[in-house]
Formats: sequence, structure tokens, C-alpha cells
Amino acid sequence: MRRVPSCGSPGVGRAHQSVHARRPPATTGRRLLDAAVLAAGGASVVLLVAPGVGASARGSAATVNLSVVDIVTNLAYQNAGAAGTGIVLTSTGEVLTNNHVIRGAATIKVTDVGNHRTYPATVVGYDVSADIAVLQLKGASGLKTAAIGNSTTVKVGQSVTATGNAGGTGGTPTATTGTVTALNRTIVASDGSGSERLTGLIETDAVLQPGDSGGPLTNAAGRVIGIDTAASSTFTFQSGSSEGFAIPINRAVALARQITAKKASATVHIGPTAFLGVDVVPSGYYRGQQFTAGAYVLEVIPASPAEKAGIVGGDVLNSLNGRTIASSTALTNLLLTMKPRATVTLGWVDQAGARHSGSLMLASGPPQ
Repeated sequence: MRRVPSCGSPGVGRAHQSVHARRPPATTGRRLLDAAVLAAGGASVVLLVAPGVGASARGSAATVNLSVVDIVTNLAYQNAGAAGTGIVLTSTGEVLTNNHVIRGAATIKVTDVGNHRTYPATVVGYDVSADIAVLQLKGASGLKTAAIGNSTTVKVGQSVTATGNAGGTGGTPTATTGTVTALNRTIVASDGSGSERLTGLIETDAVLQPGDSGGPLTNAAGRVIGIDTAASSTFTFQSGSSEGFAIPINRAVALARQITAKKASATVHIGPTAFLGVDVVPSGYYRGQQFTAGAYVLEVIPASPAEKAGIVGGDVLNSLNGRTIASSTALTNLLLTMKPRATVTLGWVDQAGARHSGSLMLASGPPQ
């Protein structure tokens, strides 16, 4: 499903998924740019974060943070690429990042800033609702790990530094300094197919640029107090500020530990993601057809389980294993509880109003 928050580079974002929630057609296939978003009169206004805006201009980090990694993904179903940042949790290559940095990735490559080596990476697990993911670098050892701070001690007004892969260019990370401007912020991220609330965030005027998502927000002692996150051009944050946001590190690390312990939950997905292979839009009105419930199929991925089951563009998916599909978001949430190679029964209505039902085996696809 395409659902896109991000502070990744141009070309970064939540991309093609097990089920795709299509953005408005005008943006299809184009690269995404990160942005901060200002809510004005209830409408989200996208403001591209650029150097020189906020507390300080972007510059090379005076002291390179050797626990930072650059993340580059291949969004195969979108014929695009993406880039972001992460921090090293263990010397053997466990990396913490934003979920939206790796969402939709067919392949992931991670370059460790400390040793300049590039590793293929697999997704250990992720929490879509909290925007947290953990990667495992293949063959990694002896990596410099991040110095983790305590986000419960963060105060408004304290100095902070945001470090990351600004612009998605890789190489030496860049940094910007600023202050904490607010605590316990709540933002709503939406891409038209649904919305997610991120709560308890740290707000900062340190400039966040495309590519910074998943990077560290550090205090004056150089300890990580947050994971930088921001909005993309299609997944907007409806807030009253154009400043940046970070997920408190205590929460991020707690989720990372749950993921690495392989403890799935209602929000935490472990391992490979089940793949249906349809590009959907949310319930409502689309191309002259109105529908009040279900997930409208815009197109079907060739050779996917959906195509093999006989689903075509224009169908509306309305049930999975006997459970009602009220929206594209509901379909995604149901699929996240399932595993690749599971056999499921899918119900749908075609454009003529005829009801259909069929069994199919889910494939393995990109993370949500």
C-alpha cells in the first residue's frame, strides 16, 4: 500500500506495498520531497525544508557521528529510489530508523559512516503507527554504536543537533543545530488513504532536510535523545508549526527491543510482509464511481496473487477471511497480521455490481 511519511531524500517515502493506496494520479511515479507542513485553516500547506531556514544553516558535522548510517532503498514497484538515515544499535549491525524510510523497499543498502562499508540489509520488523523500524546489516561486525541518552530529561530551550543524510547524497553526514521548542507534540500524518497520529514528539527548530529521517537528534553531550522524522510531499503532517519533530529515543529503543526480541503485537510486525499485489484508493469517489466501503482497485500488479485470483482494476475489495474491509487502511492492517504463503479468502465486487469470492496464497513483498 502506498502511504508516505518521510524525511528521506528526493525519491524517499512510503512506497509500493502489499496493498497500494494510490496517491492522486498527478503525483504517481514522481520522486518525493520531504517537507514540513503548516496547517492553515484546516488545510495542510506543504513547506519544503531548505538550508538557511530555522535556527541555523546546514553544514558538515564538525565531529562526524560514527554511529550514523546512510540508507538507500530500491522501490521496485515505483521504479524509483529512496534514501534516509539510521543509527547503529549493536556492533553486529542492528540499525534503528524510521519505518517510512524503508517502506516499500524491494532492496536496502546501508553504508556505515564509521567504516565506509556498504552492507545489504533485511528488515527485522517495524511499527507503522510509531514510525519505527529495525534493520539487520548482513555480515557486519565491529560497528560503532550510538550513545543513547534519556529523552525523559529533555527540556524546552536546550541545545540539540540533528544529523543525517541531507539530500540523500551519502558520504559525510551533515548537521544543523537548534533548540527544543516544545515537548509532547501530537501530529497527524495523512496521505489521503488514511491518517496516523504520532504523539509525544520532541519539536525542534533545528533544520531537517530531505534524507534526515531516521537520523539522531542529540543533546549537548552528544547522546541521542530522539529519532528525526518529518513529512513528505504526499504524507503531510497537519500541525501548527513548520518546525521539525523527533520520536523520543526511550520510546524508539523500547520498540526496537520488542522488534529484535521478535515479539509481534497489534502494531509491531515481525519479519517478511504478506503481499497481495493491488494498487488501491480509499473509499469515496473515484473516476466517476462512488463507493462507501472497501478498497477500490486502481490496478493489479502483474503475476501477483491478486491477478491470479482474477481481480482487475475497478473492483472493490470488501472482505478478507470473512472480515469486512471498510477501507484501504483496514485492508493493510489485516494483511499486517498475516504471513507470506498464507492462504486467504478474498471478497470483492466488480464494476457491474456482481459479488465474487476466491482463495489465494499471499506472496512476500516490501515492508509497509
